Amino acid sequence: MAGLVVCPSPRPRPVQWLLPQARAMVVSVDERLRIIGYARVSTEDQALRGVGLEAQAEAIEAECERRGWQLVEVIEDRGVSGAALQRPGLTRAMEILKARQADALVVAKLDRLSRSLLHYTNLMEPSRKQGWALIGLDLGVDTTTPAGEAMASVMATFAQFERRLIGQRTKEALAVKRANGVRLGRPPAVNPTAREWIVRHRQNGTPYQRLADLLNEYDWRPAHGGARWYASTVRSVYLSASKAA
Repeated sequence: MAGLVVCPSPRPRPVQWLLPQARAMVVSVDERLRIIGYARVSTEDQALRGVGLEAQAEAIEAECERRGWQLVEVIEDRGVSGAALQRPGLTRAMEILKARQADALVVAKLDRLSRSLLHYTNLMEPSRKQGWALIGLDLGVDTTTPAGEAMASVMATFAQFERRLIGQRTKEALAVKRANGVRLGRPPAVNPTAREWIVRHRQNGTPYQRLADLLNEYDWRPAHGGARWYASTVRSVYLSASKAA
């Protein structure tokens, strides 16, 4: 047709034109997403929550197999609180991701990564800048998508909210017990007879070391399973009994 100008189709832009963080997210069909798994337990978790390291690692491995991801390594932090900002395992995982030796950090449960909103936000920032993803399997969080990133922020907010509620309830319950005269903390384990004996003889001027030697000779055990009495132990018992009197 007259006057019709046919322009050639624009050439597809190469991946290189993308911002670094977006370019890092482009994974070809033939390339598998490289995963760093992260697992954490504290002493309380091991005893009460049933989210041991093996269970977390198995969940991460199963998801990688299901989705065809390449699991580079599962890095662990043992006996570390979720509130702790400095964790050896997490620090190492972040270094691997920063070096582009992996494409995503995967956790079986989001609270294994962090229970603090501020800490979680601090983790999301390098994720965006360096171009790696944060994925939480229990809540379907996946920061490779806008919806997943929004979900991550919401879930972290509620996790912190729940933790603070539990802390507040615990403080209120302890306050009620104190008001009712309940003695809190670990109960004294020193034999009452030994305590009275220490007080009586110390008031008579017997040195702490002599008292310790006699207690060991009489085979009276110190508090909490100790093997021997020492002058410092006897002094601590005496001072504690004097304050309580």
